[in-house]
Amino acid sequence: MTKPLLQLALDHTSLPEALEAVKVLHPYIDIIESGTILCVSEGMKAVRELRTLYPDHILVCDLKVADAGEMLANEAFNAGANWMTVICAAPLATMASAQKVAAARNCEIQIELFGHWTIEDAKEWVKLGITQAIYHRGRDAQASGQTWGQKDLDLMKQLSDVGIQLSVTGGITPEDLHLFCDISVKAFIAGRALAQAPDPAESIDAIWGE
Repeated sequence: MTKPLLQLALDHTSLPEALEAVKVLHPYIDIIESGTILCVSEGMKAVRELRTLYPDHILVCDLKVADAGEMLANEAFNAGANWMTVICAAPLATMASAQKVAAARNCEIQIELFGHWTIEDAKEWVKLGITQAIYHRGRDAQASGQTWGQKDLDLMKQLSDVGIQLSVTGGITPEDLHLFCDISVKAFIAGRALAQAPDPAESIDAIWGE
């Protein structure tokens, strides 16, 4: 695969703390994410501020939308986001309305893969024009000791084969990267691993094995 993009997830409860993290890390990353926690804590103010400060980065608004797709897409994209997340459990009508707004603005919708979903669902997303998804090993799963397994990799490969590009997140280490060589990975997402790193450049070199 070509070298994926690197995304910084800002899951802070405080906008000043988030801005301090991205101030240090922005030269090393391609994508800035206003994470769900930050969006809940600070609202679209966080997205607007990030867009003002970093006009050349891809900006994600991680709302995990479940309803009101058109309205929330307008809010996210008006604030300056390029991509917005919709939870995989959302009705197709919600996905379609969000995608319609995204397409009109040359933006994109990402499907957040939590809970139950199927490859048949993914085929329906592609029919709507949605070609991005986030394969997520969540905080609670990591805390319980869950690791990347063959089941994950098989599902990722199936998603790639139906036309979905994946952003992958969840405690990824340099030793994990070879697992994804046959998968269409658009980006790797890191949060605390970068934001709390004493030497960001060294941490990012470690991610790529450089």
